[in-house]
Amino acid sequence: MSLIIFPAIDLKGGQVVRLAEGDMARATVYADDPAAQAQAFAEAGAGHLHVVDLDGAFAGGSVNGDAVRAIVAAFPGHVQLGGGIRNRAAIERWFDAGVSRVVIGTAALEDPELVRGAARDFPGGIVVAVDAKDGMVATRGWADVSSVGVVDLARRFEDAGVAALLFTDVGRDGLLRGVNLEATVDLARAVRIPVIASGGVKGIADIHMLALHARDGIEGVICGRALYDGRLDLAAALSVAGAA
Repeated sequence: MSLIIFPAIDLKGGQVVRLAEGDMARATVYADDPAAQAQAFAEAGAGHLHVVDLDGAFAGGSVNGDAVRAIVAAFPGHVQLGGGIRNRAAIERWFDAGVSRVVIGTAALEDPELVRGAARDFPGGIVVAVDAKDGMVATRGWADVSSVGVVDLARRFEDAGVAALLFTDVGRDGLLRGVNLEATVDLARAVRIPVIASGGVKGIADIHMLALHARDGIEGVICGRALYDGRLDLAAALSVAGAA
């Protein structure tokens, strides 16, 4: 099983940024042209992108829609989109716009039937974001922490037909501390849904470790700051992932 590498494009005010621990006040701007960034990732060999409308995650609706549409137009591969997608109309709108997968986070906790219906009607298109702070699910742009455990939330969707779970350790996101391999593998082994790792990737060693656990149910990994800072070479990551 090959590991999918998802370069991340996080959008804030139309710019490509990276946050530290999901804190909007701790944003580093990396590019002013999201479509050009998507094109650059494609030219480096990426077949998938993970795009997040950060403003949308806090607002509860699309804020950087123009930038997302420009990315979809510029990128020939698969675009996975999250951030503020909390109703059926938004889900349908993004599939109509050419997005391959929609990531649902807050609504997965608050409106599970929305996820179930969408997963049924858009097979292979719905990803549930399981964002963790100290093992508990965080919502609304990670601003709120629930009393629901990560595995408990994941298991609610085992029979729903969701394509994957996106597991992020919020405490590591954007900090280059290394991926939380233990928690990611534990989740993958606890459920039958493929898991995408996110948060803390700092270099090629993280890709190697995750690739070794692809058979445990880890489908892919999202790479952000390490790529932008030059600590992780995308071509090298794709090569290691493809050898999994």
